[in-house]
Amino acid sequence: MRFQAIAVWLFAYAVSSVYGTALTYKLDAAEKACFYSWVDKPPAKIAFYFAVQSGGSFDIDFSVYGPGEKLVMDGTKERQGDFVFTAQSVGEYRFCFNNEMSTFAEKTVDFEIAVENEERTQLPSKPGTSPEQTSAVEDTILRLGGHLSTISRNQKYFRTRENRNFSTVRSTEKRIFNFSIIESLMMISMAGLQVFIVRFFFQGARKGINERMGPALGILIAHAALFPPPHPPLQSPLALALASPYRAAGMLTMFNRLCIIE
Repeated sequence: MRFQAIAVWLFAYAVSSVYGTALTYKLDAAEKACFYSWVDKPPAKIAFYFAVQSGGSFDIDFSVYGPGEKLVMDGTKERQGDFVFTAQSVGEYRFCFNNEMSTFAEKTVDFEIAVENEERTQLPSKPGTSPEQTSAVEDTILRLGGHLSTISRNQKYFRTRENRNFSTVRSTEKRIFNFSIIESLMMISMAGLQVFIVRFFFQGARKGINERMGPALGILIAHAALFPPPHPPLQSPLALALASPYRAAGMLTMFNRLCIIE
């Protein structure tokens, strides 16, 4: 029972000695947002993690400032980052994200700021427990905390990959749909243009044939009507058809119909 009580006390202390904030923030185009964390007991470890989940090229500018506007770290066009640094001064630390490079794209950023005090308290001595046993329990708790932190980071990494892949698939689907619409409109436009060109070509050709063949056909009909051949049995089919004005008119009508059909 004493061993269990010590383990529970160590775990509670390990949890209470680390405080942090995990948030998801959506930055508008050309927006700059800052978040703050206070350190009252230096030296303290500050863990800073961020990942761009959606928007644009999944990149963003970031900067970290310490007390007195002292620049701790910065970066441009970063997709994600996982940093740990030691805060040596008491005061407020500022973590900023800058999306001013984007004119239209909104970006969603997951980030976490955790502050951990480096000093470790001495466990109270109790009868029946040895220092070696207490130290072993403490080391086990610390290792469990490290493993939990690793699992949490891996989950964040896989979540980031999933969101980015989903965004890529959605963007590809949208591009395929737009390309299909444009291709269909181009095919319909080309079909209409081809029909217009063919109709214009045949209408022009038909008018040209009528203009060229009209006088010649009239002369041929008049010649066949006024000067029939002397030997009817040897007449050609065209001469027989054009032997009378009625037949000549019928041939002219049929010729015009053929021209229209062609």
